[in-house]
Amino acid sequence: MTVQGSENSSRRGRRSSTMGGMPVNDMPWWRWRSNVRSALHMLSDPAFQRDVWLAGVEGYGDVTDAVYRLVEDTWLDNWSAEKYVGTIFRDSQEAALVDTAVLRVLRIMHQVGPDAPVAAYLDHHAWPEAVRAARDAHVRLAASDGEDPDTPPRTLEVLRILTRSA
Repeated sequence: MTVQGSENSSRRGRRSSTMGGMPVNDMPWWRWRSNVRSALHMLSDPAFQRDVWLAGVEGYGDVTDAVYRLVEDTWLDNWSAEKYVGTIFRDSQEAALVDTAVLRVLRIMHQVGPDAPVAAYLDHHAWPEAVRAARDAHVRLAASDGEDPDTPPRTLEVLRILTRSA
């Protein structure tokens, strides 16, 4: 699906400049996309989860924070990502992958509770499946944005700077 714009739209026919490697203005709701991508990135990386979340490293939030970023503005806990094709997501494939990841992560959150320790998530029998779903979505979105999906996740402060300054 292509987002229609005015004749003078800067989004037509080309990608905009990048911030930290990610195109910033080529999707109408790029700030929401940035938050979803950040959450999926953290949820999709077992080494990050072990070395940062489980170790209690400051600056990245925790599992609950990542889930909140995934669904806070988008309400993806209430309706399908398909609703946002052309605004947050580029196509139905991105939306379907995000929906799968959201459903798997939320199912676990509802079972262990939003205030559970990180280990409760990581030790949950369905966590590897949720991580795989988040990875599939993360890789697709990162590739669509021309970014390497294997770079380490950014801190929440860097995310705030990127989404505030464009």
